[in-house]
Amino acid sequence: MSTPYVITPKPTTNDKIYKFEANAFLVQGNSYEFGNIDQAKPSPLAQELFHLPFVKTIFLAQNFVAIEKYDIVSWDMVLEELSKSIENYLNSGRPLIDVPSSKPQNIAVYAESTPNPNTMKFVANRSLVPRRFEYNSIDQCTHAPLAKELFQTSGVQAVFMHQNYISVRKSEGHSWTELIDVLKSLIQNFITQGKAVLADAALSDTGANADKIGQQPLSARNDQDKEIIALLEEFVTPAVAGDGGYIAFDSFDPVSKTVRVLLQGACSGCPSSTMTLKNGIQSLLSEMTQGRVEHVEAIND
Repeated sequence: MSTPYVITPKPTTNDKIYKFEANAFLVQGNSYEFGNIDQAKPSPLAQELFHLPFVKTIFLAQNFVAIEKYDIVSWDMVLEELSKSIENYLNSGRPLIDVPSSKPQNIAVYAESTPNPNTMKFVANRSLVPRRFEYNSIDQCTHAPLAKELFQTSGVQAVFMHQNYISVRKSEGHSWTELIDVLKSLIQNFITQGKAVLADAALSDTGANADKIGQQPLSARNDQDKEIIALLEEFVTPAVAGDGGYIAFDSFDPVSKTVRVLLQGACSGCPSSTMTLKNGIQSLLSEMTQGRVEHVEAIND
């Protein structure tokens, strides 16, 4: 990598865990968790970090290192030191994972229907992207090679990527009978060939496809926003992700008691989305916040 690594610390919904995000991919398609220095033998960086007495667990993922700490220190005492240590290590050129090349992973991709008849979910047996990415035209795919290839298939209208799956929305004039095998093979061949799903620049993309909604750092949110985001992540995200979608928090108006959200992936344009918002999410948030939330509205419904 020619551009130096830059590390940005970010809090998570678990106050014991901080993510140290890089401006480039660290590992592709794998993630690692180490609970002690012996388990961390494959990672020289993790071994170095375990010499710090407050480090409990280390996670290595596509574009970040996450650290869970013991309560013997507060984050404000160690964040700067940790960020600089990780940044210096990555820029030293030393390997993040130091293990012999293993047998290539067998890539499997399967298709799942969703409640949205125009959206199909394609699931891989490996991680694809570190967070949400949504593309509504091929012009937005400058830093997304796989999405760009998908758009070259006639009938593809939108591409949403999250974790290990890709939701593809088709236009009304095409049927899944003609598209499903083509798209499944395209995705599987692309991954099997070892191509990068996203370029490093996608992580700092500020173009039209950049998912600004829901990506504002938690540290910049007020306590009411943090509470609602945590509830959505715990109770809503797993359910809608299973259907190939995502519901991203946008804002909360305490005066009207209204939460505004963005529907993504299979949730966007889904005939049952209104029922999900009103009978599901709205009821959940109203009950869990003891009436501080009364309404949930989609800004792109």
